[in-house]
Amino acid sequence: MIQDIKAPITVYTAFDHRKNKAFPFSLKWDGRTYKIQSVDLHHTYKSGTTLFHVFSVSTEAMSFKLILNTSNLFWMVEQISDGIS
Repeated sequence: MIQDIKAPITVYTAFDHRKNKAFPFSLKWDGRTYKIQSVDLHHTYKSGTTLFHVFSVSTEAMSFKLILNTSNLFWMVEQISDGIS
């Protein structure tokens, strides 16, 4: 089931200097820590002067749509899915 949510979230990121890429590798939501197994999609968009990075990520049991606001460096979870219709 897909749920639309707008809530702050803790996201742990890393930067790979060889690939020149930053990526989330773990997140903490609703009292649990999830290891991100894959970044399925990444894109950006602008709203006014603020650039937002959107990451669709998968863990072992769930998928998350994460938004990074680059003006204040706050992370939000926008959508979650447990894969059940």
